[in-house]
Amino acid sequence: MKLELRGITKRFGSLVANDHIDLVVEPGEILCLLGENGAGKSTLMNVLYGLYQAEEGEILLDDVPQVFRGPGDAMRAGIGMVHQHFMLIPVFTVAENVMLGHEQTKAGGFLDLESARQRVREISDRFGFDIDPDAIVEDLPVGVQQRVEIVKALSRDARVIVFDEPTAVLTPQETDELMDTMRRLRDGGAAIVFITHKLREVREVADRISVIRLGKVVGEAEPTASNQELAALMVGRAVELTVQKEPPRLGPPRLVVDGLSVVDARGQKVVDDVSFEVRGGEVLAVAGVQGNGQTELVEAVLGLQEAAAGSVALDGSALVGRSVRRILDAGVGFVPEDRNEDGLVGTFTIAENLMLDRAQGAPFVRRGTIQRAELASFARERFAEYDVRAPGIDTPVGKLSGGNQQKVVLARELSRDLSLLVAAQPTRGVDVGSIEFIHKRIIATRDSGVPVVVVSTELDEVAALADRILVMYRGRIVGIVPGDTPRDVLGLMMAGESAPAEGAAA
Repeated sequence: MKLELRGITKRFGSLVANDHIDLVVEPGEILCLLGENGAGKSTLMNVLYGLYQAEEGEILLDDVPQVFRGPGDAMRAGIGMVHQHFMLIPVFTVAENVMLGHEQTKAGGFLDLESARQRVREISDRFGFDIDPDAIVEDLPVGVQQRVEIVKALSRDARVIVFDEPTAVLTPQETDELMDTMRRLRDGGAAIVFITHKLREVREVADRISVIRLGKVVGEAEPTASNQELAALMVGRAVELTVQKEPPRLGPPRLVVDGLSVVDARGQKVVDDVSFEVRGGEVLAVAGVQGNGQTELVEAVLGLQEAAAGSVALDGSALVGRSVRRILDAGVGFVPEDRNEDGLVGTFTIAENLMLDRAQGAPFVRRGTIQRAELASFARERFAEYDVRAPGIDTPVGKLSGGNQQKVVLARELSRDLSLLVAAQPTRGVDVGSIEFIHKRIIATRDSGVPVVVVSTELDEVAALADRILVMYRGRIVGIVPGDTPRDVLGLMMAGESAPAEGAAA
């Protein structure tokens, strides 16, 4: 089935999220919709799926105009969507999830669960998914859960399938399996729209590439285009994608974590007997699929989570048991994974956000009064140094793009005398140009002799920054390997396999 979008325009108040977008996807084709976070990709697909109503434009299937008042209309027309965050009921079986919202009954009004089981088996056999229809979804690996989402779409006879940032929670091997699945769907005649910001994935699977920037289609590209060419289309300028760094000049161990465990509210160990050390002048990257204890590990180091056991020491001084305030005062810089929740106050100005964790005294506060001139001078210097794109230092930080918000967080955290930098998902939701800037700053911090811990689910980022890589799986350390360890080896470790013998990872 051919999909065509003509002149789609979607506004949120004064913000134009989609600006007269035209797209065509033919049957048996994979169109990659490439663009930065916030470029308008997901908004466009939500218009297609009936979740949003466009102010202008039209949707056509096989040249017939369509009006979708909700997802049900889109599904009945043959459109399926595989979301970044799975739309599954964890305690239901696969078959129950597949029939949810499209329940069939048999004599007596009972649910015809056997028909759903049979449908799962048929689709699973056709595409080699190997899914048990009676398996409980929460017991399945993440990659298999995603296949359940695909089975849901196919069970409703979807002929146009949208994959919205589908690799965010997958290991490299699961990502490769998803690519194979998309190719099989394409070869079966489906029209595929693949939304992503990851250049490597685009070049592997696309038949055609459309690039969206600031709500507009700014160019088309072939899969043979280089990463540099694609990045330039996304950002609007040339971008240096390779992190330039010298070998580390290692100092003594400065951060020492020994036997650290964290227990969640349900009494389960989410960090389980974790031990490692970070030396001055090195980047230790913590890798793993999201949800394997990385967040809790970082929060325990920062005092945001209570440690159930073990110790954390920085330059010989214990951090466990200290307040967050005292840990920050010990010279710990912290870039949180959710800047809006934990890193910034959206209604405060750029200048005010730059003093958030330094409001206890000099130079910004004296006798309980903010020293406005001192703060303004400091803020203007950081504003220029970190190339924050905004009208000025009095702009509310909530009005900035994601990349510029992250620059404000970095400017605040790196402008102090640091003993340790902890950066969790430092480039999440950030444009390619800002990623380049942030990576350079992290390496500069490492080169100044500061130990750096980077937590990232992006393997390209891990490989770019790490001197050593610590891989976590279900709260435990699978292994600590060199920074140049191949991504296929890291992918196996992220799925729980043991680290290779020393020397085997290179």
